[in-house]
Amino acid sequence: MPELTPDYRGLLQPYACNHQQSRGRLYDEELPTYRNQYQRDRDRIIHSAAFRRLEYKTQVFVNHEGDLFRTRLTHSLEVAQIARSIARELGLHEDLAEAIALSHDLGHTPFGHAGQTALNHCMREHGGFEHNLQSLRVVDKLEQKYADFDGLNLTFETREGILKHCSIINAERLGDVAQRFIDRTQTSLEAQLTDLSDETAYTNHDVDDGLRYGLIKIEDLLKLELFRSQYDTVMKCYPGLSDRRMIHEVIRRMISAMVIDVIDTSRANIQAAKLKSLTDVYKQPAPLISFSAEMDEIKLELKQFLRRNLYQHYRVHRMTTKAASIIESLFNAFMNDARVLPPEALQHCELLQAKGGDDGRARGVADYIAGMTDRYAIVEYERIFNPRQLSFVNLIP
Repeated sequence: MPELTPDYRGLLQPYACNHQQSRGRLYDEELPTYRNQYQRDRDRIIHSAAFRRLEYKTQVFVNHEGDLFRTRLTHSLEVAQIARSIARELGLHEDLAEAIALSHDLGHTPFGHAGQTALNHCMREHGGFEHNLQSLRVVDKLEQKYADFDGLNLTFETREGILKHCSIINAERLGDVAQRFIDRTQTSLEAQLTDLSDETAYTNHDVDDGLRYGLIKIEDLLKLELFRSQYDTVMKCYPGLSDRRMIHEVIRRMISAMVIDVIDTSRANIQAAKLKSLTDVYKQPAPLISFSAEMDEIKLELKQFLRRNLYQHYRVHRMTTKAASIIESLFNAFMNDARVLPPEALQHCELLQAKGGDDGRARGVADYIAGMTDRYAIVEYERIFNPRQLSFVNLIP
């Protein structure tokens, strides 16, 4: 077999995940040539349709509100960059951390958290909906690209990292990949650091987008220690700097401060735990990748501020209310009359209904809606409910 590149020998700590000791895939495949197992995972994720759709799915702001706001795609790339940096410094597997980061949002609905809340409400009698489980469903079943299997057939380690949260009921249904939720054991350090990379990215970049949109103000952020400490440093070094550049300088330094804190704290945690193998990681009573108590405190202050002043802002609430109405209307329309579904989605729903009755049909509808981008959901809503969209073109031979 050709030698794997890059060569990780001597770089990985003994408690890191190792691509040569992976727990494997759902379907056996030959080892990749000139790539390691986790690189193959990353590449399959990047080439997936679900990953491309992230370009038009948003987190806080609806996609058509502006071109400069972050989408799920740009967010995933930012998480991957942070995760690789942390993994490299701690001697963990960068490619695995990147694969988890790039795939962690694949199951998100259109319209961000408002869409998930609405779809979960619609699915309340059919098993509920959770984007974390949906991301795993996407890579295990919904992607239809390969001749030999459904899904992307990712490694166990990447799939386990995608599954950040899971109820016991769902864990029992999912099997090995969710066994740790039943056994109350930990996941890999690569998965742990990706979780905190996600938090680091969205917290800071929501500040940036909130300022850009005019929903939060610099003078209010100056009351928060994490923002104020970096702001004071920037203004001391660059007096008279324009607001746009100042904001970028402050936010990049906030990210840097959080990343450094994670690395320093996690390294100390790892040393104290005296890890000798990956098995030791799983046996820990709590995650070893963490922020310090001091960073947790000032980070919480920032997150509470964003919840009050950005996520609950009346202009954001107006957008999310409309978004929820679109999701619920589409779900009800598809459940009431599946014939309004496009042929491929209809076939998927009928297949699931044959296996699981109404619950299966509802899951198929949820799969279709969750896969929509913001703008596609709006277009579908217009097609179904707007009388002006009636067209008789091509009805006459």
